[in-house]
Amino acid sequence: MTPYDLIDEAVIDAPAAAVWDALITEFRGAKQWWVPHNTFATVSGSPDAVGGEVAVTVHTKGVDNGGLKLRFTARTTAVQPGRRLDIAYVDGVFRGPSTFTLEPLADGRTRLAMHFTARPHGWLKLLSKVADLGAEHSRGTLAAFASLNRHLAGVAA
Repeated sequence: MTPYDLIDEAVIDAPAAAVWDALITEFRGAKQWWVPHNTFATVSGSPDAVGGEVAVTVHTKGVDNGGLKLRFTARTTAVQPGRRLDIAYVDGVFRGPSTFTLEPLADGRTRLAMHFTARPHGWLKLLSKVADLGAEHSRGTLAAFASLNRHLAGVAA
């Protein structure tokens, strides 16, 4: 199966430094804005350092609501602090690369994008033949970015 090639982006009403800190904090397991769809836990190292690994769980019906749990491990492959985080899914139901980019805008806001080019692996490869996983991924990512925007507005208030 060919990899997904999805780019989901949103403008966040906060400076890039705040968005970066929130992204890395979430990947360390904060559960502040990507829930109920995804949770993260550090496996080794730090998500903002090359070689750091994070366990990702996608909760298809939300945390603690049953449903399928999609689990995979992301390893950081490159970092430009405050600007770009490259990861590779190395174990679990997705394999391949993804990139988060942060673009500071002239008005103090930040364009946050996730370029997801991974492919389903194992049993998820079979499910991908009957379910539109790409649409579900984009829906969950955009909901998380909207939640991040609300979270950072609350932090700044």
